Amino acid sequence: MKLIVVGGVAGGMSAAARARRLDENAEIIVLERGEHVSFANCGLPYFVGGEIAAEADLLVQTPESLRNSLNLDVRTDHDVTAVDAAAKVVHVQTPHGTATLAYDALILAPGARAVRPPIPGVDSPVVTTLRTVGDAVALREHVLGGARRAVVLGAGFIGLEAAEALRMRGLEVDVVELADHVLPPLETEMASLVRDELGHLGITVHDGVAAVSIDSDTDTDTDTGTGHAATVVLADGSRLPADIVVLSVGVTPDTAPFATAGVACERGAIVVDEHGATSIDGIWAVGDATVCTDAVTGLRRPVALAGPANRAGRLVADAVLRPAKARPMPAPVGTAIVRIGGLAAAMTGANRRSLEAAGIGYQTVHLHPNSHAGYFPGAQAIHLLMHIRVTDGLILGAQAVGADGVDKRIDVLATAIRTHLTAADLMDLDLAYAPPYGSAKDPVNLAGMIAENVVDGTVTVWQADGLAEVASSAAVLDVRSAQEYATGHVRDALLVPHTEIRERLDEITAFAAGRPLRVYCESGMRSYLATRILAAAGLDVAHLSGGMSTLRARLGDAGGLLVVPDAEPVHA
Repeated sequence: MKLIVVGGVAGGMSAAARARRLDENAEIIVLERGEHVSFANCGLPYFVGGEIAAEADLLVQTPESLRNSLNLDVRTDHDVTAVDAAAKVVHVQTPHGTATLAYDALILAPGARAVRPPIPGVDSPVVTTLRTVGDAVALREHVLGGARRAVVLGAGFIGLEAAEALRMRGLEVDVVELADHVLPPLETEMASLVRDELGHLGITVHDGVAAVSIDSDTDTDTDTGTGHAATVVLADGSRLPADIVVLSVGVTPDTAPFATAGVACERGAIVVDEHGATSIDGIWAVGDATVCTDAVTGLRRPVALAGPANRAGRLVADAVLRPAKARPMPAPVGTAIVRIGGLAAAMTGANRRSLEAAGIGYQTVHLHPNSHAGYFPGAQAIHLLMHIRVTDGLILGAQAVGADGVDKRIDVLATAIRTHLTAADLMDLDLAYAPPYGSAKDPVNLAGMIAENVVDGTVTVWQADGLAEVASSAAVLDVRSAQEYATGHVRDALLVPHTEIRERLDEITAFAAGRPLRVYCESGMRSYLATRILAAAGLDVAHLSGGMSTLRARLGDAGGLLVVPDAEPVHA
């Protein structure tokens, strides 16, 4: 068996290493276009920021180490320019000229390349991406060489990690995002928490606006008398001075020579079956350049994540070398996490946009539990939301933002999605508990309890984005304290603290005057208690999912529907 793997890093090297473990006698050649075949691309921003000290720490394996440990023939600076599937050969551009290599089996792992938007100045020397070790080394040298200002185009995972790293180095940083909020896969109410944290770090965010040009003519700063290398001009007229521009507006599958060879592609990504086989016999593909079917929605798209690529590489090698025993590749659920200052933001499964695109009916529950027992020092809120299928409570997606404990909750929920658990199943999970680590009712258990109440009709919830309709057609009841009410409240809401509901039922009924009653508190717990009392009294009642915390995060000032005092608020 002569196996050629095109591309290293996650998918390609995982496939090559597994292939060797399955077949000691196979000839395995890895052709990598770049200088490094196995490096920690997810660690690049942390190298720029100084948390990873040495370039060598980014190199997971080298051609020499792979030859010594696995007898792999790894050839860097080898760019596969064409495939002749009929002759079973690849044409390669090498440092010494062109070469033609024959194969029995071919695994494609070309990955993705950075999107370069068609704006004037995008090819300026000050513009860089952060995709390779070379990119990271050059960027770090530029930073240490005296750069003072940076503009990051794109507020996805890599863009925000780069922005944080540059800010840690003391640069003034602006982030520009075309979508209406940072981290576009996050729901608005979660993304607003990330935006606030970026502000606390001193990073300026420009969202909902495009960059229209990068002007390289050096301007002079009127305050300091010093110059900068470029100016990024935004569609709203803003001009952002920059010594560095980091381009992070997305990636696209790097598949041109393979599509030319006849490998079936869909919107540029290679179409594969459940074992990674392409449309051409003898050719498999894996990683960022392939089309995946979403586990929740069934929508088809590439998933540019290291974890799925690593795991899929192993499974594709199984399919090539021992097909009778090969397991199918699971559909990804898209679990991801990013650190922003003191917060972590994580997600798994589907978000609202993808659920609506797939036509899946869903309901969303929000909660703000503590990361561990409230009586133990250091407990901090986790802002958690979960999307469930309306018919049966099947868990469709979840997102969380917080300073502590976000990762393990999202990992549990990712496992729940993979195993098709419902909200009711979450209530029964036996999760580790001690006061420094969690609560007897873990946030995951609580999410299940809240969602199950919605599914079985115990409660009805209303969502923050429905505030305008609620304000026009319902009576709104605020069940917080007077101090909390004074910090901001829904216009025309009646204040009745939740402990006074029973004594003031007649007043509340008169206020409702036959209208539906819509209740809120700060996080959703007190309003839930209030709705149980009010429902027992025969009123048409629902409470706000996630409370005022979620409403503010989702809507800001809600277009005047919130009364917010001018003075500094008094905290209860």
